[in-house]
Parts: sequence; C-alpha cells; structure tokens
Amino acid sequence: MDILTTLQTLNCCHGPAGDEGEIADKIAELARPFADEITRDTLGNLFVHRKGSGPRVMFAAHMDSIGFIVTHIDDKGFLRFGKVGGLRAASCLYAPVRFKNGVKGAVVLDCGTDVKEMTLDDLCIDIGARDRSEAETMVRVGDTAVFDAPAFAAGERIVSPYLDNRISCVALLMALERLGERRNDLWFIFTVQEELGLRGAKPATYQVEPKYGVVMDVTPAADECGSKHTSSSVLGGGAAIKVMDSSVICHPQMVQRLDELARASGIPAQRDVIRAGGTDAGAIHASRGGVYTGGISVPCRYVHAPVEMVDRRDVEACAALAAAFAQAELE
Repeated sequence: MDILTTLQTLNCCHGPAGDEGEIADKIAELARPFADEITRDTLGNLFVHRKGSGPRVMFAAHMDSIGFIVTHIDDKGFLRFGKVGGLRAASCLYAPVRFKNGVKGAVVLDCGTDVKEMTLDDLCIDIGARDRSEAETMVRVGDTAVFDAPAFAAGERIVSPYLDNRISCVALLMALERLGERRNDLWFIFTVQEELGLRGAKPATYQVEPKYGVVMDVTPAADECGSKHTSSSVLGGGAAIKVMDSSVICHPQMVQRLDELARASGIPAQRDVIRAGGTDAGAIHASRGGVYTGGISVPCRYVHAPVEMVDRRDVEACAALAAAFAQAELE
C-alpha cells in the first residue's frame, strides 16, 4: 500500500466530524480484502474485524477531521462560519476550502481588521457569489467545508491537510494488510467525532469490550521552527510510543510492551509525551472496568493547519509496530 497514494485517495473524501460517511465508505473499500467482517454502529464508527480465539485487541484511529460550518450568508454572498473542532484563525486565513457538493472558496479577512488581532469571527468564506441569492443556490446554512489543499511529497516528508488523522488511518490499513499468523481477536476501528471530544470512541469501546487498546493518531512534533518543546517526538525519529497526553496516562505495561516489541523487531521508536491535546485513548482506557491502553503516534508538524507535515518513515514504523502488537502473544 503506497502511503501518499492512499492518503490522496482518503483526502478526496468529505469527512469533517459528524459527517464521516464518505471517508468511512472509502476505508471500508480499502480494508475489505483483509477483513473477516466490516460493520458500523449508529454514530458511524467503522469496525473491521479479524477473528481470533485470543484476547480481544482494539486498534483505533479517528477518521474525522476539523472543518467549517456555515452559520450565516450575508447580503454580498459571503459566508460566516463556526468551527467543527480545533480551527485557529491564523491557520485558516486565505486557505482554500471545498464543500461536500463540490463548491469551492477561500477563507478571507474582513476589510480593516488587523491580522494580529483577528479571531475566527473576523473571517468569512468567499465562494465567488455575487450576492446572497446566488450564494444560497450554492450552499446552505449548516453545510460543512474542509481544507482543499493538495497532498504531496517533499523528499521523505509528506505535506497535506488532515494528516490528523488520515495518516494514522493509512498506517492502520497498512498494519491490517501485513498481518500474518496471529491468535488475537483483532478489531480495527475507525472512529468518528474525535475532534469534538472523543465522542465516537466511547460507544465503540463499550461495544467491543477489549482487553487491550492501541490508539493511532498524530502527535505534535518537537522539531518545528522555534519549538518550545512542549512535546517530545521528532520527525524521522520513528513510531512515537505514547506515555502521556492531557487525556490519558498510558498503562505502564503497554508502554513497556510496545518498547520491547520495537526493539525486538528493529522498528525505530521514540517516546511520546505532550503537555496539551488528547486522543481516543482518553475514552478507551476508562471504558467499563478499564482497558490496558497504549498509543502509537505519528509525529506531525503544524497540526490543524492546511499544510501539516509528517515523515514517511515514521508512518511505516507505526504500521510495523501496530502489526507487531497485533501478532504478539498476549494474555
């Protein structure tokens, strides 16, 4: 499975939090050759099951993205919007966007507003409409839009919108593809609405009732320009084995086991500690009587911008480590 090609395929899908149907359809299509069964729940979580007689292991990667939702169309045809997830004004300004129906536009700033003082309330989306009447033939209040930037390679690095968390979906599909002999009962779950507060992972974990949970997500990289080092992993350093974020302190046995598997298999790995931000691990580890929970993260620069960046070799390492855990002897 080619990383960039698969990512580009997923990025063609509309999938902001709360409207993940298109991205779920595409992931199901890609996963079908490697699955015993594929199902969905009421919220839209996608369950890819590889049956086994051993312990139940749940891998989770959220497939939703941040986005824009139209709240008002003014007389001149400009669109005011609210945020779906963690949008930041500085990351949105002059970004190209597209709606589910194919309408495209750009995020622009109110005339006279100082860029240094702008908030999301000072931004609107210009879809090229002459006035409100024309705009209303193109979009409606409540429609959602996503970044429309391309995904491309820059040496060993990949630049793209929505690497959070489409790149981990790619890594999880790669892990599923490379599975060999295994005893464990494996559930690969592509969750919804993570960007709105880990909402999809809660009912998914309750339904599966796993003994072990491994969350695959991106993690803020510590090697951005001018980094204040509020995180620990860097691009090119390998799979980032999560220790802590603001949603979870991973179970020490899971951290140790992932460390050991990486060393035994020669998989490049590093530790993942971040001071702010969370993942589906926050919902998974506290389900029912508790779940042994760990995380395998892809270091990512410029998270929630239209030009996020990861290293291809880290993605491969994350896929390899996930596959190693899936095939490990677990009790």
